[in-house]
Amino acid sequence: MVGDLRGARFLVIGGSSGIGLAVAKQAFAEGARVHIASRSRAKLDKAVSEIGSGSVGRELDVTDDEAVDSFFAPEGEWDHVVVSAAETVSGPMRKQTMEDARKTMMSKFWGAYHVARSARISQQGSLCLVSGFRSFRPSANTVLQGAINAALEALARGLALELAPIRVNVVSPGLTATPMWSGMSEGDRGTMFGNAAKNLPAGRVGQPDDMANAVLFLAKTPFATGSTVLVDGGGTIA
Repeated sequence: MVGDLRGARFLVIGGSSGIGLAVAKQAFAEGARVHIASRSRAKLDKAVSEIGSGSVGRELDVTDDEAVDSFFAPEGEWDHVVVSAAETVSGPMRKQTMEDARKTMMSKFWGAYHVARSARISQQGSLCLVSGFRSFRPSANTVLQGAINAALEALARGLALELAPIRVNVVSPGLTATPMWSGMSEGDRGTMFGNAAKNLPAGRVGQPDDMANAVLFLAKTPFATGSTVLVDGGGTIA
C-alpha cells in the first residue's frame, strides 16, 4: 500500500544513534520490521531497547569490504535501506593527514557505495543516503565533507537510473543536534547551536526527527526518486 510501512523490511545502517536512530524509531512506530546496523554492539543493544521489542541490531563496519559482502550475501530483499553511517574529520585541508582524508572518504562515500552495490532491494523499494548541506554551501573548514556530500548526491542520481524502478534518494541535513557534537562541553555546544540558530531562517538548529521525517517521506512516496531533499533550516540561503 502506498505510504504504508507496516510489515516492510527496513534497514538503517548507522541506526544506533543520531539521525539513523530517529529514522529507525519512526519506521518502527509505523509498523516496519526494523533492523539497525553499526560497529558497536553496546550502542546497538542500547538503541534496540529504545526502538522497541522486535527490532534487531546487527554489527557492521561499512569500511570493511568483506564484512559488507558477508552481511548482505545471505539476506533476502529489503523494502527500504537507509545509510547514515559515517565517521568524518573536519578542519582545513592542509591540516588533515591524507590517511584521515582517505578514512573519511571510505566511511561516508565508499561505505554507502558498497551498501548500494550489495544490498538486494525490492523493485517497489527504496535506498536513501544521508549527505549534508555543505555540498551546496561549502565552508573553509569542511571542504572534504562538502566534496563527499556532493559525490553522494551525484551517486544517488545515477543509481536512480541504473537501479530503476528501485528508488534512490538523498536527505541533506543542515546543522543537527546529534551525538557527533558530544565531544564539546555542554556550554560550548549550547553557544554554538544558539549562534547558529540566530543566523538560520528557521530560527533553530535541526533535530534528528526533522531528518527522519524527510527519510520516511521519501520511503513512502513512490514518485520520489533521484531527489536530494534539503532539511537545513534555510542554511543554504542564509
